Amino acid sequence: MLLDTALPTIAPTPTIAPAPTPEAAPTRTASPRSYLMCRPEYFTVSYAINPFMNPDAPTDTARALRQWDALVGVYRGLGHEVAFLGPVPGLVDMVFAANGGFTVDGRAYVASFAHPERRAEADSFRAWFAAHGFETHEPASVNEGEGDFAFAGGVILAGHGFRSSAESHTELARVFGREVLSLRLVDERFYHLDVALTVLDSEAIDGPARIAYLPSAFDEAGRALLADRFPDSILVSEEEAAILALNSVSDGRNVVVAQDAHDYIAALAAAGYTPVPVDLSELLKSGGGVKCVSQELRR
Repeated sequence: MLLDTALPTIAPTPTIAPAPTPEAAPTRTASPRSYLMCRPEYFTVSYAINPFMNPDAPTDTARALRQWDALVGVYRGLGHEVAFLGPVPGLVDMVFAANGGFTVDGRAYVASFAHPERRAEADSFRAWFAAHGFETHEPASVNEGEGDFAFAGGVILAGHGFRSSAESHTELARVFGREVLSLRLVDERFYHLDVALTVLDSEAIDGPARIAYLPSAFDEAGRALLADRFPDSILVSEEEAAILALNSVSDGRNVVVAQDAHDYIAALAAAGYTPVPVDLSELLKSGGGVKCVSQELRR
């Protein structure tokens, strides 16, 4: 089948796909979501494991905290639940909670990080899943959770090439009993699936689930597969993908998105979504955005 804890406080660049005019755009329906997040108490850039990271450039932890707190407020304002994983001193990237695992149907597949700097994070995620009623599954293969896995219309989209292994996709199919679409990432700037693709409608009832993505982030086979399975996609430019426009979160209507992704925001609005722009520019220094800090909990 392969194909709460309380809060402490090099193909051509594609053009934006034509979208329906505002008067023709369908009415989108939001559904409540639950997210696991980790406050960036210890955030800094002390090593480099992706092209965004520069340990010599200054970071502002207080600013990162303010931006993260504002995002939590946005989620709560949209009616979503937020659960919190406690930060651990020295684990500066734990704020990127999406990478710690992947959940569907009350099961949790725990991360096994590619880089030694992050491997200790998995212990905290494993313990949290077990303590909160998830059927927890240990990985045999390197994977970085929702960084490389997405759920769309009952199908799991799974990236590999930089952080997660192709072998982890076989494990996904076994753990969750669902079809897995394997996608090879080919541009190191877009090292995780969640910086190259957004699921906009994960539970579409009137047709295929809808996504947005950057075609050039995938190999030829992946581009063909996405075009075939998700024909009504929004395509995003490399310029906007590079500011993590696609590292966004959708509840089916509201799309929480990087505030500077102006073309993507316009395309979302034209397609009937409600863009909710936010500023996570401090966390961008570590290669993270809205989705990176938000792991969806699917019970």
